Amino acid sequence: MKIAVVGTGYVGLSNALLLAQHNEVVALDINDEKVAMLNNKESPIEDAEIQEYLNKSTINFLATTNENTAYSNADFIIISTPTDYNEITNFFDTTTIETVIERVLRINPTATMVIKSTIPVGYVKTIRTKYQTSNIIFSPEFLREGMALYDNLYPNRIIVGEKSDRARVFANLLKSGAIKKDIPILFTDPTEAEAIKLFSNAYLAMRVAYFNELDSYSEVYSLNTKDIINGVCLDSRIGAFYNNPSFGYGGYCFPKDTKQLKANFKGIPNNLVSSIVDSNSTRKKFILNQILKGKPKEVGVYRLIMKAGSDNFRSAAIKYVIDGLKEKGIKIYIFEPVLDVDDFEGMEVINNIDDFKMKSDVIIANRVSDELKNVMNKVYSRDVFGSDK
Repeated sequence: MKIAVVGTGYVGLSNALLLAQHNEVVALDINDEKVAMLNNKESPIEDAEIQEYLNKSTINFLATTNENTAYSNADFIIISTPTDYNEITNFFDTTTIETVIERVLRINPTATMVIKSTIPVGYVKTIRTKYQTSNIIFSPEFLREGMALYDNLYPNRIIVGEKSDRARVFANLLKSGAIKKDIPILFTDPTEAEAIKLFSNAYLAMRVAYFNELDSYSEVYSLNTKDIINGVCLDSRIGAFYNNPSFGYGGYCFPKDTKQLKANFKGIPNNLVSSIVDSNSTRKKFILNQILKGKPKEVGVYRLIMKAGSDNFRSAAIKYVIDGLKEKGIKIYIFEPVLDVDDFEGMEVINNIDDFKMKSDVIIANRVSDELKNVMNKVYSRDVFGSDK
């Protein structure tokens, strides 16, 4: 099949390379530099499998900035453009999706458009009516940063928001590119698929918030967080996974998806969904206050990225902490090898780890690595398992 993929972030690029194993795939992006890198077999994002697959000679893949090259004669057009949460409207900003739809309808109106971007519940029905086309479906993604292609090669499920022949064709395209066998496939109506995406991420965010609150309690009463979590998670109904405390959840998905679900609940009685959002805000404030109690003068921030293997700073919980420290006039140093600058938002970037450790009287780290082990007396972290999860 001929497939166009719009957007070359984690979602778009991982789907493009998955499908390029057995199909002709053209990836469209507005960024000339990213397009050049991809055509030179260089990944613009941190993801080991994406880089590995770009180097494969069997991949039928081209990147372009030309819409006609991408859309003309395409059977499926996958839309994976950003949908940031708008704090004023309390909804995702779907402008980029609609821009793509309008241009596809002009160039190739018979193509089936598959939205992979995260969208509000009820969006597909609304957008089909707006553009008077049935050629729009939704297929949610469930990918981790830094492991996006891996999660496409070994998916825990494939969901397509339509019960039709073309939905089955698309699901089989995803399945045929995967290495994992016996993948559960679910076909639903579009609104149910949209709800699955948001409720899935809200549940995971709730789990993060739960163990963070457990840790807040433990820290205040000087209890051993690790022992308590281990004891709780020995219950097979709970399980020993996704349980490592942090400064709060962040990243591309959880902050905006939980807020969107909360907005979708307007007029519907709820406590839990709203509390997930509130709990994360409370946790970040708690972490900031715990750091300020020590009255630090020079604070080193060890990594802005969410986790190892990522290059994403978006909505990282540590940014809230940084802003709070800056408001108090505290000197801040940043250690972040992903940054190739000397200054980040008015803070000195020190990418020599020894200099960074020497200058900082307190080092805050959402996740601790071996290079901090010799200065643990300076480190404030709630990482009890040494894991990204």
